[in-house]
Amino acid sequence: MTEKPVDERAWIVKHKRFLFSVVLVFLLSLLLSGCFLGHSAWWKEEVLLHDGQTIIVDRSRKLGGYRYPDSRNRSILEEKWNFPVPGTYKFVTWKINQELPPKGYSLSLLVLGFVQGAPYIATSPAGCISYNYWGRPNPPYVFFRYDGKTWQRIKLEEFPMELTETNVVVGSPKPKNQIGVLSIAQIKEENRYLGPHLKKIARERLSAKEASNVGCPEEVTDGKGNWVGIGLFKEQPSYEACVKECSRQRFTGEYCPCNRLFQK
Repeated sequence: MTEKPVDERAWIVKHKRFLFSVVLVFLLSLLLSGCFLGHSAWWKEEVLLHDGQTIIVDRSRKLGGYRYPDSRNRSILEEKWNFPVPGTYKFVTWKINQELPPKGYSLSLLVLGFVQGAPYIATSPAGCISYNYWGRPNPPYVFFRYDGKTWQRIKLEEFPMELTETNVVVGSPKPKNQIGVLSIAQIKEENRYLGPHLKKIARERLSAKEASNVGCPEEVTDGKGNWVGIGLFKEQPSYEACVKECSRQRFTGEYCPCNRLFQK
């Protein structure tokens, strides 16, 4: 019996379709998992506001490489939140460079809310470098109000008393939750192990035991990404000696803390 000759054109078409299907499934799986080319991640969160209303927030991240050789997570370069203003057709965006200061700002969003139509957010410095960069606030928060054009930093006293409960995922949700919309219940579960001051905005000063940031050693920067302990300058016997130490450490201009420390 002679073998039936292979139709080369039909064979190529069949296998092209197969390869196309494999690639398509692969790309769709990346899309649904919240990851895609450019090391990006995005998902939605159902945010419960203080007055009982809910909004759906679009959250996205631009990811970089692995910060450490044994790290499982990529570094976060940029984060963006898009959310609607209740009762309007307007959207507001909170976008932040999440790299370490002074290049970035490194803040974790805790609370999102609206009072008399104005958007407010409460954030917490992510790590000791960020905590020092933002002036070592205690309680350890950085607050903002949207003035219709830009986000302006405000004091604790200006942040509305109604906004107290953390209502977004702090940090990164589990990969399995980066599909569809994270419900209010899922957000609470994600934040289950946060410290008390990260679950609810504290209005009084905290101890180092109550908040790890508060226990961060005080450091100053040379404006080029280097940070050193303030004690190196504070322990100098005089203003002149402090200035010499600034020169040795290459702390110039506004970055030299001697004027502040010796009240010159």
